[in-house]
Amino acid sequence: MSRLQVVSGKGGTGKTTVAAALALALAEEGKRTLLVEVEGRQGIAQLFETEALPYEERKIAVAPGGGEVFALAIDPELALLDYLQMFYKLGGAGRALKKLGAIDFATTIAPGVRDVLLTGKACEAVRRKDRAGRFVYDYVVMDAPPTGRVTRFLNVNDEVAGLARIGPIHNQAQAVMRVLKSSETAVHLVTLLEEMPVQETADGIAELRAARLPVGRVVVNMVRPEVLDASDLDLARTTSRAAIARSLSAAGLGGARRGGTAEKLVGPLLAQAEEYAERYALEQEQRAVLGELGLPLHELPLLAEGMDLAGLYELATELRKQGIA
Repeated sequence: MSRLQVVSGKGGTGKTTVAAALALALAEEGKRTLLVEVEGRQGIAQLFETEALPYEERKIAVAPGGGEVFALAIDPELALLDYLQMFYKLGGAGRALKKLGAIDFATTIAPGVRDVLLTGKACEAVRRKDRAGRFVYDYVVMDAPPTGRVTRFLNVNDEVAGLARIGPIHNQAQAVMRVLKSSETAVHLVTLLEEMPVQETADGIAELRAARLPVGRVVVNMVRPEVLDASDLDLARTTSRAAIARSLSAAGLGGARRGGTAEKLVGPLLAQAEEYAERYALEQEQRAVLGELGLPLHELPLLAEGMDLAGLYELATELRKQGIA
């Protein structure tokens, strides 16, 4: 199992939810997981029903079996200050630069600096060890940018490494890329059983592979329960309206007389069945497309009562059952 688990997906597919559930799943059996947010949306804090995350690692949950989940919202400005202090020992000078706006300028304007700082902080957590030589975190899970930007986000260090041939920036970029392009990393993509998210997932996988970044698994999120299978749908199409009315009547739904309640129910029921059949066919088509990508495929259910902390633990359990963690 790769120690850095990167989770991306088209906007609206629930990638942050999947990243949080994965962090919980990996933290089972006494392990420690760090969940990293890089987009500044505080989505992780909302999911775990806690206050906004600061720029420090904080324990936010305990998983079944005693594992712990820590979280970190990376601020690129503060990460740059850390970087300047680590390599150049600027101390108070770094704080002065922040007051002058130089830090904000660098992280906003300088090409690639922001992404290098964000990925670098996550990779540092992957490599970090305690005094006994053990990894501080068993796993680091990154809630990454959406599919359309994730390859550039992860691969920007290559560009920086090419620009800076020597010195701390060069060494930092090389160290980050050694983690991101190794077996220590896996990039998972979250999708829905809909045409646009599936197509973006396929495109994202192609881009990741072209950049030689390690693609992990595909997670289909918010899968609606299967009410009728293919044989049930065939039966609905071939059974006469009269037979359906008789069945409804026998079940106590309306009388048997002609024009009664049972007959009035047939039309709406068949319309619902037809609508379901169309959705079922489209979802099966998208499953087939995903199956052709050659990656392990996992499905998470749509939670009827919405997403809350209990639902997050439910999804984590499902991920464990499916062997993704």
